[in-house]
Amino acid sequence: MSLTPLTASDVKPGDELPMLEVEVDATRVILGALATRDWRPMHHDRDFAIHRNGVKDIFMNTPNQAAWFERYLTDWSGPKGRLGRMKFRMKDSVFPGDTMVFNGRVESLDTDETGCSWIGVAVQLRVGDETVTECAARIALPSGPDDNPWKRRGNDWQA
Repeated sequence: MSLTPLTASDVKPGDELPMLEVEVDATRVILGALATRDWRPMHHDRDFAIHRNGVKDIFMNTPNQAAWFERYLTDWSGPKGRLGRMKFRMKDSVFPGDTMVFNGRVESLDTDETGCSWIGVAVQLRVGDETVTECAARIALPSGPDDNPWKRRGNDWQA
């Protein structure tokens, strides 16, 4: 994305984040499960997923999806953007052969009492025409060129 660090003055409600497309294969699903120490067979054993879970294939686990949302948001916000909160709701699964498409929109911009600038972002993870997961995030962006949310500690960080 941008090489220039993003600041709060660079965004406004309604701004669209750049789209990210990611091809999903079995290796991506399995490695995500392994990286998060999720040994449940529906994330690596196709026969188990189909015959015991009744789904079409192995599927991406929750922490793997969370990591993709974090990557999408931090790629956009840049090195000084700091994720404060994130919550998401999975409506369907992501399988090998799917293309994950991430789209986001700036929903809000405010400044807390410590001077930290907060950006509210809504993100959709779509596969084809279906939204499979919705995410809401709160990201601290620098309020100006001399601010860095990563340097905030204690009472100055109110995620």
